[in-house]
Amino acid sequence: MLLFNIILLIHFICFAVYLCTLLSQWQDYNTRVRGPLGFILGMIVLLTGIAMVALKYPHVNYYKVVPKTGLFIVVTIINARFGGKVYTRGAYYALIAITLLAACIAVVRV
Repeated sequence: MLLFNIILLIHFICFAVYLCTLLSQWQDYNTRVRGPLGFILGMIVLLTGIAMVALKYPHVNYYKVVPKTGLFIVVTIINARFGGKVYTRGAYYALIAITLLAACIAVVRV
């Protein structure tokens, strides 16, 4: 249980830092080129998510895992599309909305 809680804490911190990096671009999202931090945080979130599912298997709450995985794929597609370029307004707001939706899915009890 301690291992799961440590992985969950790492997952939460990386997710929060990713959200903060998105929100820090609020004023200049259309001029700032992204660095490698988002990719690194995304990989850590993905790996810790997989580790948490592996530790909880077979008692996995698929009502949360499947939608959050789908949202992660959409974020990955948006980031791959704008790799090395600045975000458009729609892409930037979509990333924020998807990130907040994933956070809401994580805290809602089903």
